[in-house]
Amino acid sequence: MEKSIHSNDYLRLIAWLKAGRLARGYSMRDLAVMINEPHSFIGKVETAERRLDVAEYVQYCHALGLEPCEGLKLFKK
Repeated sequence: MEKSIHSNDYLRLIAWLKAGRLARGYSMRDLAVMINEPHSFIGKVETAERRLDVAEYVQYCHALGLEPCEGLKLFKK
């Protein structure tokens, strides 16, 4: 079984999160402050060095004003 962090579905989800961050004009540091994490956390998530767990994913989405269910729909494509 392929590690989920390297799957096309997961990479598509991370790209969606990054696009959401950029569309709102947030830097990695801005988002890191919003979710109370170091900015390196955001960088590692966006380069797929670190996988988000479910709670982190929901927090990440809410900070960006994104609906978590919308991101999960990317797995059905």
